[in-house]
Amino acid sequence: MPGSPYGGDGLPATLLAMIDSPASPTDTEVAAAAALAGAEIVRARYGRLHSRIDKGAGDFATDVDVAAEEAILDVIRGARPGDAVHGEEGGRRGAVDAVREWLVDPLCGTLNYATGSHLVAVNVALRNGPAAVADPFSGEVFLTDGVTAWAQYDGDGDGYGKGRTGVRGRRVADGHVSGPVARRRPVGEERLAPTGDTRLVDVNLDPPFPGAPAFRAVDLLAHPGFVERFRPRVVSTTLALAWVAAGRRAAYVTDGGDLSGSVHFAAGIALCRAAGCVVTGVDGGPVGPEGRGLVVAADAETHGLLMSLIRGCGRSV
Repeated sequence: MPGSPYGGDGLPATLLAMIDSPASPTDTEVAAAAALAGAEIVRARYGRLHSRIDKGAGDFATDVDVAAEEAILDVIRGARPGDAVHGEEGGRRGAVDAVREWLVDPLCGTLNYATGSHLVAVNVALRNGPAAVADPFSGEVFLTDGVTAWAQYDGDGDGYGKGRTGVRGRRVADGHVSGPVARRRPVGEERLAPTGDTRLVDVNLDPPFPGAPAFRAVDLLAHPGFVERFRPRVVSTTLALAWVAAGRRAAYVTDGGDLSGSVHFAAGIALCRAAGCVVTGVDGGPVGPEGRGLVVAADAETHGLLMSLIRGCGRSV
């Protein structure tokens, strides 16, 4: 695997060093390294012409989605060869009887990316275990070991393979990140601290809408109580879930069924739970096999307000 190209983009040297190290990496380190490998592909190929793979209903993948997923799989296979991997583009791969399964969304926000937007994320989660969400453009990776949640920041904003660690507890160099973030951050890591102070609530408006007509996200946005208490945002990527854990969003709301095992949502859910967010379905019930959609809030007060508004929308139908 060392030095193997991904369409001309090399896997960052720090990630190769982790996999090739005689010390066995933790699952959290594997999640981080895998997410960063995918993020490097996404960042390096930004702004180029991309081939599209039609998925129907207006949705598509690009060659970058596929290449990023392969880079992620290479890291996981190198560190955990006995595990299965379920990727958005390639489906489930690995031994049929594998006890452990990784959930991979190599480019969450493909439509954003294809139009030149930086609002994307790379999600990697071990089912019911550690997870990582990497922002390819800010130099950030949001991590959880299943108990705590923290963020790490890149050293130079010029790619993940230069002067940064990519995994917790390894060498950190001097410098600052650059990119579409509100403030420059020093290299290193910090514990995630959710807060509802921003009053910004990200609402997913992408189909499908299985909760309609009882629940429609557009009705929530138009509710007078929502307008009075919150300010809506629609970024159309699960990067917004990481932002709730980090205190940059007060909440995140989406329709859907059971999202706990979704390649799109599993990493963000794990991150938010470990950070101390309130995580339920749009019906207020637990997220799981019987779950409906997702309401993730920074605190109980914010969650309670949103649930009251959602129930009010349902009664008005």
